[in-house]
Amino acid sequence: MHELSIANSLVEIASSHAERHGAQLVRAITLRVGQLSCVHKSALQFCFELASKDTLLEGATLQFIDEPVAVYCPQCQVEVELPGIQSFRCPRCGVPTGDIRRGRELDVETIEIV
Repeated sequence: MHELSIANSLVEIASSHAERHGAQLVRAITLRVGQLSCVHKSALQFCFELASKDTLLEGATLQFIDEPVAVYCPQCQVEVELPGIQSFRCPRCGVPTGDIRRGRELDVETIEIV
């Protein structure tokens, strides 16, 4: 379960950010999570609650922004979002493509501190 190491990293990142800004606690963290990131949000939420216990983040909420998969189509010469991840074909012309442009992200978007 790599979500535990991700949760521990989030606690380190947010704690460091809060301390640099003289904050007393962290209220929320917003993450951008790509469909191909292999992160299970419910598992990450569970691990985050464990990792944040007795820290500035205890009681903080995790919020998620889902990032769809986008690929570059060499035929259409444009970046297109895929309707799902079952097939890596351009939804416009049907040409297969593996040139993934978005969807692998796991980024900290915001950290709300007090």
